[in-house]
Parts: sequence; structure tokens; C-alpha cells
Amino acid sequence: MSMEDYDYLFKIVLIGNAGVGKTCLVRRFTQGLFPPGQGATIGVDFMIKTVEIKGEKVKLQIWDTAGQERFRSITQSYYRSANALILTYDITCEDSFRCLPEWLREIEQYANTTVVTILVGNKIDLAEKREVLRQRAEEFANSQSMLYLETSAKESDNVEKLFLDLACELIRDAKQNTLDNNDTANAMPGEGKTISYLGCCSTN
Repeated sequence: MSMEDYDYLFKIVLIGNAGVGKTCLVRRFTQGLFPPGQGATIGVDFMIKTVEIKGEKVKLQIWDTAGQERFRSITQSYYRSANALILTYDITCEDSFRCLPEWLREIEQYANTTVVTILVGNKIDLAEKREVLRQRAEEFANSQSMLYLETSAKESDNVEKLFLDLACELIRDAKQNTLDNNDTANAMPGEGKTISYLGCCSTN
């Protein structure tokens, strides 16, 4: 085991409109709780959780970004160093789904070309208020070559699956040497070294 006590370190960034439940997803996964009356995120917040997958320790830095337009210039700077992006919308809010192409344009403009992107439809506990049909969302995700999953941060449905499946995907990519590491070929994930593509965020 490396001296930092993890085999892999990945940065996951949640993006999407304000109010879709990004913070609640992060809190549910990292702390096991659903914060009632969660206020809007100011700028960017992050949590860390270490998980074990097939005997390997994986440290996940999960960055929760503000969805409001006024914070967009701040949050865009976090795209480039992300290993994975979770693009989140609210299944009960058609507007949050309609804004997805705008978020995808930001991903194309600011994110690394090798970033893993997953589309998440949150708030399935409010199925009776659903405005976005699952089939429609799946077709959209397929058209953009994205993975797709529906979750409920409130009921904890598929939340752990979301992050663990993403971690497995990132491990596969790392083992195939496809993650962009800013030309630090001698410091690959798994060697317990600070990896430059995580930039200033490579804290323990």
C-alpha cells in the first residue's frame, strides 16, 4: 500500500442546474444522510470518500458545483482536471432537462477529451411528478455517448451504485492508460504519487 494509503485518486465533478439535487447526492454518498432544506451551493464545495473495489483502495474527490449562472465562471475551471463528470437533472423539472445541451457545450469547451460523463436523473422518489420520461432521457444519453442512471438522494436509490460504478469505470480507464495525466507518464495512478492532472486538488 502506498504511503498515502490509496491505490487510485479520482476527481469527480457534479454539474447541472440549481436545485436538481447535486449536493444531496454528494451528502448521501459521503455521509449517508439527506440534508433537509438544503440551500444552494455557493461556488464549489467538495467531499472525500475512500472506497474499496476488488481489493483496491480508491479515493474519490467529489466536487459539488453551483448551478446558478453567476457562478459559472468559477465552476468551469474545475472541468479540465476532472476524471469524471456527473451531469444531473431533476426528473420532475422539464427545464433542467432542456438545459442539458448547454451543459454539454460547456463540457466540450472546458473538459478533458477523455473525461467520463454520466447523465443522472435525480428525484425518482417523486415519480408521480415526473416530467421527463426515462426512455427520452436514455435516448438523449445514448445520442451523446453517455452512461445513464436514475437516482433518489432522498431514498438513497442507486446513489452508491452511481459512484461505485463510476469508480470502476475510472479504474478500467486508468489500467488502460487512457486517463489524461498531463504528460506525467512516470507517475501513473496506483503508484501513490501526487498526480499532476489533479492539480491543486491532490490533497490527502
